[in-house]
Amino acid sequence: MDTLSIIVKAIFSENMIFAYFLGMCSYLAVSKTVKTAAGLGMAVIFVLVVTVPINYLLENFVLKQGALVWLGDEFAGYDLSFLSFIMFIAVIASIVQLVEMIVEKFAPALYGALGIFLPLIAVNCSILGGALFMQERQYSTIGEATAFAFGSGIGWFLAIVAIAAIREKIRYSNVPAPLRGLGITFIITGLMGIAFMAFMGIEF
Repeated sequence: MDTLSIIVKAIFSENMIFAYFLGMCSYLAVSKTVKTAAGLGMAVIFVLVVTVPINYLLENFVLKQGALVWLGDEFAGYDLSFLSFIMFIAVIASIVQLVEMIVEKFAPALYGALGIFLPLIAVNCSILGGALFMQERQYSTIGEATAFAFGSGIGWFLAIVAIAAIREKIRYSNVPAPLRGLGITFIITGLMGIAFMAFMGIEF
């Protein structure tokens, strides 16, 4: 599969937010300002681009049936795929801890603005979803897996920055009282999801 095709599909027709609605908790909670949304979006890109290739290597050289054949023929029959979830989550948690330390060190204002949602990237279902989609789609090379991770991260970044920009603007709009806050945000997200469905009919 062409690398560019994988990236474009992951951004548009297979967008984590608008196609699968993964990572909605962080998407809704941290999208009040563009600055914090962009910070979290970049963190998600970094975590996806690092964890998906690592999990690809784990999947293909440790976990799936026959993956341990490189240790010797006697290991060819081993199947450790039942450990996929816990191994993927362990890798994600480790990288998120690294990101948290880096952001706290070099961008303390952003660290304070993101609050609890930065460490919660570890349980952000879009991150685990990236690893599980990689496993399900059986990408043939680590390059394809990395391209998918990058595209998924860019798609999530664009989604959260777009909704943050809209939420900043509608503060000055006459939104009916019952819909203010999350109500109008859900409606806008649904409309954006419908708009992104247009990309699903395009062959990349």
